[in-house]
Parts: sequence; C-alpha cells; structure tokens
Amino acid sequence: MLTFEEFSKFCNVIEKISSTLELTARIAEFIKKIDDDKDLYNAVLFLMGRIYPPWDERELGVGVGLIYESIRIATGLSKRKIEDLVKETGDLGKACEIALKNKTQLTLFQEELTLQSLREVFDAISSLTGEGSQKRKIRMLADLYISASPLEARYLTRLILGEMRLGVGEGIIRDAIAKAWKVNVDIVERAYMITNDLGRVAVVAKNEGKEGLEKIKIEMHIPVKMMLAQVAESIDEAVREMGNVAVEWKFDGSRIQAHWDGERITIYSRRLENVTKALPEIVDEIKANVKKGVILDGEVIAVKNGKPMPFQNVLRRFRRKYEVSKMMEKIPLIVYFFDVLYYNAETIDLPLKKRREILLSVINESERIKIAKQVITNDTKEIERVYKEALDAGHEGAMLKNPSSLYIPGKRGKNWLKLKAVMETLDLIVVAGEWGEGKRSHLISSYELACIDPVTGKLQTVGKVATGFTDEDLEELTELFKPLIEYEEGKKIVFQPKYVFEVAYQEIQKSPKYESGFALRFPRFVRLRDDKDVDEADTIERVAKLYESQFKR
Repeated sequence: MLTFEEFSKFCNVIEKISSTLELTARIAEFIKKIDDDKDLYNAVLFLMGRIYPPWDERELGVGVGLIYESIRIATGLSKRKIEDLVKETGDLGKACEIALKNKTQLTLFQEELTLQSLREVFDAISSLTGEGSQKRKIRMLADLYISASPLEARYLTRLILGEMRLGVGEGIIRDAIAKAWKVNVDIVERAYMITNDLGRVAVVAKNEGKEGLEKIKIEMHIPVKMMLAQVAESIDEAVREMGNVAVEWKFDGSRIQAHWDGERITIYSRRLENVTKALPEIVDEIKANVKKGVILDGEVIAVKNGKPMPFQNVLRRFRRKYEVSKMMEKIPLIVYFFDVLYYNAETIDLPLKKRREILLSVINESERIKIAKQVITNDTKEIERVYKEALDAGHEGAMLKNPSSLYIPGKRGKNWLKLKAVMETLDLIVVAGEWGEGKRSHLISSYELACIDPVTGKLQTVGKVATGFTDEDLEELTELFKPLIEYEEGKKIVFQPKYVFEVAYQEIQKSPKYESGFALRFPRFVRLRDDKDVDEADTIERVAKLYESQFKR
C-alpha cells in the first residue's frame, strides 16, 4: 500500500524538475512500480491535483477558510500567524508545512496516511451536507493534519485546493502512462478523451496494455471531451480546404452534452460538470422528444421575445442550485442540437454527413428542442448569407464544418472552423486581484490574468484587467472570488486559480514585466467563462501566435 509520505517525497523531488522529458520519465518510472490498482488510480489523479474525475458530482467543498481553521486546531498557532506564513511563502501548502514544524500542541494519536486512507476521508467529506457539515469537515481535516508530517501537510493542502504546483499537466501524465507501459501516445490520448479519467486509463494500460485501451468505448453517463473549433482564416480558405462546407449558426450560448438511456438523463457542461438539476425543462423535453440510447452535442441558449439573451444568463442557470423554477421563468432556455456521439453504439467514427442523418432521425423538434439548421455548399456567397443571417438573429457567427470529418473528442482542428464578427479575444485564468478605492473599496476592482503552459500546466501572467466591468459585474465577481482568497498583501489579493475571463485587447506587446514575456495593451473584460475549466484557458503558444499575427495584419 502506497503511503502518503512516499507520495509526498516523490512530489518534492519532481517539483524541482523543469525539464518536461525528465518529469515524464520520472513519473513513468514511479507509476510503473505501483502494484495496487487503487494506489495507481489515486496516484495518477493526485499528481494532477484532482481527487475525482471532472465529471464526478462529488466535491470536497473545502475552501481556504476551512484549511486555516483546521491548521489552527492541529497546530495551536493563531490564524494571524498562519496568514503571516502564507504572505511570507506565497503558498498555502508551504505555510502549512512550516506551521506543522512550529506547532505548539503535542500529538498523542497519529495514524500513518496512505493514498487509500486519504481517499476514504475525502469520500466521507464530500458526502457531508446540511447543518453542522462545516464543523465536521474541519474536524476531519484537522485529524489529517495531526497525522501528517510537515512535508505531507504541504501536498495535502495543495491536493485539497486542487493546485499541486508540480508542473504536471494532463499531457505529461498521458505521456508517462504511454512510456510506463509502452503504448502509443495517441491510443492513451483517445482513451482519455472518451473516459476523462486518467486514473482509469493508467489502470487499463497497466493490466491490459494497448488492446485494453483500444477496447474502451463511449459509455452512457460518462461525458466525452467535446470536439472544438479553431478560428477560420477566411471563407475562401475554408472552401479551398474542404470543398463542400457544412454551414451552421454559431450560437451565443453554452455547450452541453446530453446522455439519455431511456431511464435517466444526464446533462454535462463544456467543463464536463453535471448540470442536469439546473435544466429541468430541457430534461423533460428530451424525454418527450428524443429517442432513447443517445448522446447528443448541442448548445443551450437563453431566449427572450425571440432574441437570444447574453451568454451570462445561461451560466447563471448552470450555477443555480436552489429556486430553479423561478429562474426558469426569468431565463427561458432553448437547446439546439448539432451532433450525435452515440446512438445505441458509438457514432464518432462516422463522417459528419452520416451523423447528421442519425441526428435528424432521433429528434422530434419542439418549442424548446431544435436541430441546428445546416446548409452544405461550396458557394462563398451562400456561406456569407448564412453567416449574416446568424448575426442578424443575434448570434455569434457561423460554424464551417467538413462534411466528411469524424468527431474527434477534445481536439481543435481544421475540420471545424468558427467565423466570428468580433476581434479575437483571449480566455485567461484569474490568479490575483486588487481591492478598489473610495466607493469601490469593498469590491475587487482589477484582476491579474495568466495563460497556461499546456505541457506542465504552469500559469504565466500576461497582464491585468480593470475595465469593461459594470458595477453589477464587480459585485457578483467579488462574491465569487472571496472564498478563493489565499492571502492578502495590502490591497493585493492572491487567488486559488479557478475561473477564466474572456478578455479583449488592443494589441499584445513583448514585456519582461510578466512571466509569459508578453503583456496585453488596453485589456477589457468581456465576460466570465465559467463554462471553461482552467485547463481550457489559452496557452502561451496561442498568445505568441496572436502576437506574431499582428505583424502580418
């Protein structure tokens, strides 16, 4: 059985490694030696700072505040002292490590922590609800810290917050699994895109190798990474590349994936979060109008007086856990389905044209459930007409798809292109902020942003945004970010990275001021993208590419 001490010592070693090749090799070597399947599963997820796969409804519900209180109980140090340690180190994990070294209480009962015992405690914490649940969570966490060594406390804290700071992203874990069991990376990648659970992929690779991974198929109620589009250079270029083009409206809504097996419906967001409870009217409509045994890909939009409401309204519905019926009246929804991933068997390896035929055969359109209109043409004027029609209807633009393309989960490529009227924006991770002044002193009025290194998962700052917010935005965002505050230094606040902003800008400049080496000139807040996970934020490569493309223009 793998102890958490062994795991923490390994994390301490790889945290100092910057080479992605060496990181991959070390992780491959480490996971290959793990005999127990449960330990392997947990180790793979924990290295990425995950306790559950993204689609799993369970969550710890533990914020920074509960960790402070648990550490206070476990060490006898005051909250003020712990806060000072966080400010000194800039890392709540290291602060907890130092706090345990300096603890003033004697520990009588210590249990050795293992990955499996941690999993049991996490499962128990995630099941707690209702009155008194916060106090019980604090007690259980305090017991963990009492049993932990200082080094274990560092990685326990980071694991609870979902931020391991090891520079280990999905790409490195994927490559390590491939290396450990000598399997082609593309086979590991496909298995991951279908299961969205690298722990499971590692266990299958260990026990069944290439054959086992190739046998993994799409399953009901386990979401598949959604196929993504890249920006179209021009309509002419798309026609040159594809010949005939399948043209659809690009809706200004939120992507969903609906699983309907005849008994149960599960709806997942683009981030693979289960949002079924927030969409009861869509659930009822699917039951009444869609054949069973399907997984559908579509977009939910909010509509009022025949016109789409801003994208943020759909996200408010997704976030709503209580009084959903009131929100149903306030924000009525329609879903447009445009693809089918499964109909009593996988359909993703069929061409789009064939999938479209299946889509038309499984849905009866209703007031709330529609099939996205599609025109197949190589006439640029016809494509422009559909594009203008979408803009006039209040949507974002058009999608240009290759009719012979397969559905490739989680991938951007030239088979799906988006044609938008607005200038390119960036989706960036919020890592810090500042309190406002005067009337806004109680509000967070500016936010520091970062792009992501896709291989290591490390965040690299690229600028601050302080314009584009309404007063209502600032109120709402302040409430959203308060529980994520790791520490404050004067007016500056450092956050646990959890949310993504879409940001417009005038141009990108080279700058030594930020870790990325780039800075945004005149950045402006467009919207909160809480349909996107931090892993889906824009990469340093994309920032560099947009910087280069400015000179071409």
